[in-house]
Amino acid sequence: MPLDSGELTFMDLITDTKALAALCKALAHETFVTVDTEFMRETTYWPDLCLIQIAGAEVNGLIDPMAEGIDLKPFFALMNNEKVLKVFHAARQDVEIMVHLAGTVPHPIFDTQIAAMVCGFGDQVSYEAIVRKLAKAQIDKSSRFTDWSRRPLTEKQLTYALSDVTHLRTVYEKLKLELDANGREPWLAQEMAILMAIETYRTEPQDAWKRIKVRLKSKKQLAVLITVAGWRELEAQEKNVPRSRVIKDDAVAEVATQMPQSKEALGQLRALPRGMATSRIGDSLLRAVKEGLARDPATLPHTTWGRDETSESTQAAAEILKLALKVVCEREGLAPKLVANTSDIEAVAESDEADVPLMHGWRREVFGNLALELKRGKAMIGFRDGRVVIAPASG
Repeated sequence: MPLDSGELTFMDLITDTKALAALCKALAHETFVTVDTEFMRETTYWPDLCLIQIAGAEVNGLIDPMAEGIDLKPFFALMNNEKVLKVFHAARQDVEIMVHLAGTVPHPIFDTQIAAMVCGFGDQVSYEAIVRKLAKAQIDKSSRFTDWSRRPLTEKQLTYALSDVTHLRTVYEKLKLELDANGREPWLAQEMAILMAIETYRTEPQDAWKRIKVRLKSKKQLAVLITVAGWRELEAQEKNVPRSRVIKDDAVAEVATQMPQSKEALGQLRALPRGMATSRIGDSLLRAVKEGLARDPATLPHTTWGRDETSESTQAAAEILKLALKVVCEREGLAPKLVANTSDIEAVAESDEADVPLMHGWRREVFGNLALELKRGKAMIGFRDGRVVIAPASG
């Protein structure tokens, strides 16, 4: 596959390191490249990388990371080339794979999904929608959910995969113009700093409990939840299986609330598979429960889960803040979920000192300070000419 002048493509899969190095050498001269991946993770904890798509102004490439003997070092070197901007759409999962395989985060990064939200295209706008809007193109989605691990890949799959990055060039260029015009590039830069932080992709077992939805009534239950969720995370990582293959979320929640301390008690839990109580994994699970029960309550993180319900005044404040957020975002042309989620709003409604993203950086400038003014009675929300408006409180 020679690198001649003119429009260059690598429609045939790159399956050897020499061809990959040639592609990456050519792309290293670009100011930006667009990147996407196809992967499978239905049966694994860590995603299996099946295909890499990359495009510059003239050179496009499809890389087969599953090819025997291929070394992806040239690709990862390009991802770490600070002179070349890496453009993704919804980058987090793509970057997570690269962090797992190479140990580093691609940089610098531009995420078109986040940029679109900053520019008022709505919450988590899909790639197909933004391509229709900005690139005036239609994407054939029929290949999206095919098995990317099977070989050979079909011409239809390859065409679909390559279109993901070729259309992304136009999307990036138009979003960049919009950001330059609206002056919100610094906002996006704050979001990209989070995406490029290695901590964003570290799955710490001690934080796994935060993904479990359960109402707790005591510190002991919280301690058991933390240790059992952490135990499951380690089991899943070590065996490279989905968390649910160890035990499901509802089982983690039931163990936390019931706190079984014997095989008999464990066997009575409805959410656990039959026979688990007498298995090796059952013994391991009971040890995790015991570890949680032995934990010093003073070392536990603060949580409001122990309360049966939020106070009426806090609930009312949260509803007012949600309405105010909608008003502000409509005025500013922003996606509300980018500014604050429900948890952020409820935390601020409860405490002026809430340490949530809403109270930091550009989000605080856009809405966080106003939220505090509404809580303190320094601003009011009401109707004017049939529209909801926010204004300074009189007097």
